[in-house]
Amino acid sequence: MLDTLQEIIGAIKRNKMRTIATGFAVASGLFLIIVLQGAGNGVINSFESNMGNFAFDAIHIFGGRTTKPHEGIKEGRYIQLDSRDVEMTERSFSHYVKDVMPSLNQGGLIVSHGAQHLSATLMGVKPGWDEMNAVKIVYGRFINEIDMRQKRKSVVISDVNAETLFPHERNVVGKTLDFNGISYTVVGIYKDEQMSNERTFYAPFTTISTIYNRGQFINRLSMIIHNIEGDSAMNQFMDEYTRASSHIHSFAPDDKQALWIWNQAESNQEMKKTRRILHTAFWILGLLTLVSGVVGVSNIMLISVKERTREFGIRRAIGARPWSIVRMVMAESVVITAFFGYIGMLLGVFFCEYMDSTVGNQTMDIGVFQAKYFVNPTVDLSTCLTATVIIIVAGVLAGLFPALGAVKVKPIDALRG
Repeated sequence: MLDTLQEIIGAIKRNKMRTIATGFAVASGLFLIIVLQGAGNGVINSFESNMGNFAFDAIHIFGGRTTKPHEGIKEGRYIQLDSRDVEMTERSFSHYVKDVMPSLNQGGLIVSHGAQHLSATLMGVKPGWDEMNAVKIVYGRFINEIDMRQKRKSVVISDVNAETLFPHERNVVGKTLDFNGISYTVVGIYKDEQMSNERTFYAPFTTISTIYNRGQFINRLSMIIHNIEGDSAMNQFMDEYTRASSHIHSFAPDDKQALWIWNQAESNQEMKKTRRILHTAFWILGLLTLVSGVVGVSNIMLISVKERTREFGIRRAIGARPWSIVRMVMAESVVITAFFGYIGMLLGVFFCEYMDSTVGNQTMDIGVFQAKYFVNPTVDLSTCLTATVIIIVAGVLAGLFPALGAVKVKPIDALRG
C-alpha cells in the first residue's frame, strides 16, 4: 500500500495541471450541487415557515355581502354570523368537522401600561384556539375553561407587545393592562412570528361578548375538518355548507359572495404541490450539475489514460500485470476525487452557512403581513455525503474503463504509440 501511495503521489506531482483540472471539475460539481440544494431548501423552508401559524386542515368562515336578491330582500346585505352557525355546524356536519371554534374581534382599542400605550384589537377566543392556529405560548398559559366560565378579564399578549408595554420588567404574567378603561390581567405570552402587523390580544370569548354587548354575534367561525379527500369532495362539502347557511341567514344558496371562506385545507394542497415541484426542480438542477461534473472528470481521466499509454506499455514490458495498472489508475482516481470532492463539499457547506447568516430568516413587508423569503438555506449531511460518494464512484468508473482498454493494447504497440 505504501509503494502504491508513493507511486500515486509521484504521478500527481508529474501531472500537476491534469490533477488540478480533474480536481476543479470534481470540486465545482459538488460545490454547485450543495449550493443549489441549500438555496432550494431555503425557499421550501420559507413556504413552511410562512404557513407555520396556521392549521393546514382548517376552514374559516366570515360573513360576506349578498350579490343576489332573495325572498324579496335586495342584494348588498351584510351577513352577520352568530351562534346559530355554530349549532348548525356541530349538528349537521359532525362527520366532517372535528372541532368548531367561534371568535370575536373588538378593534379600535388603546392598551396602556403606565406611560406606554398601543393601538390594539381584542380577540375573544375559546380554549383550543392556540392549537388550531399554532399560537406558541412561551410563558404562562392560554385562555382556559375557568376563564370562560367566570368571564375573567384575562389576556394573552405577544412577546413583542410585552417588551413595548413593559420595557423594564421581565416577568409580566400577573400584571394588568388597561383597554380603554377596563383592566385585564396578563396570563400568558405568545411568540410573535411577525406574520401580521396587527396587534392582537387574546381574551376569553365570553368576556368579550359580555363586556362589549356582542350578544350571539361572532366575527369568524373556524373549523377543523377531516374525512374529506380530494377536490370534488371538498367542493361538495362547501356547497352543502353554503346551502345550510343560506337557510339560516336567508340568502340565495348559489350566492358565492354571501360567505367569505378561507379554505386553508385547499390552500395546503396547493402548497404541497408547489413544494414538491420546487423540491423536484432543485434536485434536477443539482443532478444536471453533478452530471456535468462527472462528464468533466470522465473526459480528463480519459485524456490522462491516453497520455499514459506509453507508460503502461513500459510497465507491461518489464513484467507488470494488467490488473496492477488498472488498480493504480483506480487508486489515483479515488485519491483525486475524494480529496477535491471533500474540498468542494466543505466550500459548499460554508457558502450555505454564509447565505444563512446574511439573508436567512430575513422578512419582507408586503402590507398586510410580513413574510420570510429565505429560511435556513442549508443542506443535511446525508445529501453532502451522497453527492460526494457519487462523484468519487464516477471518478473511479471514469478511470476504470479507459484503463481496461489501455491494458489490452500489446506492449509493443503501446511503446510505438
